[in-house]
Amino acid sequence: MKRLSTHSFENADGHALSAILHRPVDDEPVAWALFAHCFTCGKDLRSARELCNSLAGKGIATLRFDFTGLGASEGEFASTGFSSQVSDLHAAARFMAETWQAPQLVIGHSLGGAAVLRAAPEIESVRAVVTIGAPSDPAHVGHLFANDEAEIRATGEAIVSIAGRPFPVRAAFLDDIAEVPMQGAIESLGRQKKALLVLHAPLDDVVGIDHARRIFQLARHPKSFISLDGADHLLSRAVDARYAGSVIATWALRYLVADPEHSRDRLDTRGAEVVVRTGADHFRTDIRAGGHAVLADEPQALGGTDLGPSPYDLLLAALGACTSITLRMYADRKKWPLDEAFVRLTHRKIHARDCDDCESDKGRVDVIDRRIELTGQLTDEQRTRLLQIADRCPVHKTLHNEIKVLTKAEPASSRVGRHPG
Repeated sequence: MKRLSTHSFENADGHALSAILHRPVDDEPVAWALFAHCFTCGKDLRSARELCNSLAGKGIATLRFDFTGLGASEGEFASTGFSSQVSDLHAAARFMAETWQAPQLVIGHSLGGAAVLRAAPEIESVRAVVTIGAPSDPAHVGHLFANDEAEIRATGEAIVSIAGRPFPVRAAFLDDIAEVPMQGAIESLGRQKKALLVLHAPLDDVVGIDHARRIFQLARHPKSFISLDGADHLLSRAVDARYAGSVIATWALRYLVADPEHSRDRLDTRGAEVVVRTGADHFRTDIRAGGHAVLADEPQALGGTDLGPSPYDLLLAALGACTSITLRMYADRKKWPLDEAFVRLTHRKIHARDCDDCESDKGRVDVIDRRIELTGQLTDEQRTRLLQIADRCPVHKTLHNEIKVLTKAEPASSRVGRHPG
């Protein structure tokens, strides 16, 4: 099953809306989310992609889609308004419910954030709502048309430049954003026990921070606020979008999992299989191990995007972690005063002929240099013994034993409940 799969669904007017689903690496979501993009942006904005990737990395399957008349979706943008975006969100939620599972989390960026605030109280499955750089009132976007409003009112429609692109805007749109009752929608989230997270950049020069303050003040608990310090309105830097996605996932899972104890048990897969998936994003590789999400990549110098450690970095990390844990366990059992075991590792290849104690005398051999620093009131004898114990860690033994990797082809998964990608 693909980590990213493309889909389409019909809105209330029969137009096909284009969508992309981000799946967790093991394709076993712990929750489902729906993402709404910013005004005129489209689902393929880089920040939307990075944010949804981060959510999927935490086990939350996330659908992003184009509103009517934008991106790859059908329909005429000029005929849409804020109300139609809210309606599109309802259509997307129904599509998810019919195809996979209804969304428990809805996330909206900028005007998309205002749309999810308006739609969330009417989507029964939603337990948590997130806004990113959202206006407290849709009428705020009217400032984009301030110089064109007279023409729009006089002629009924005008071509307006938004972020350097021309868009037709009609008078009906201006009327629509001016008539949306946002206060009641925001207040109702608390009455329905739907948690709210407000994310906003303090220096956002498109939607000021005062909008975040107003949303937060109108909302009832449970509610939270996170400052996206240093970010711009569009989360143009990938690091800001990834950070937002990671924070949202960590915050949301508290509210999305009905039985936290059961969820932890289900995710506790230590000793079970490790799942690794790579897609079309260069060398980016998603890993699910022991119920935890890990990201691997290659350095930019090798053609990667450096989003995570390389495979050899992970190998060294496994040996280092096993070494440290083994030393900790041994010292605790002996009741020795080990405060900390600090392990540094590097990997290199050398010619076999340059290795005095290697079994092979041809080609190259792998050498891992491991340096261990032990802190605490340890005797010389204890330090010597602990260094000996380091060689007994299970991963160390595995690397020195004969290893066989058995590889076989596996057919594409067809487990019940999965939609063809």
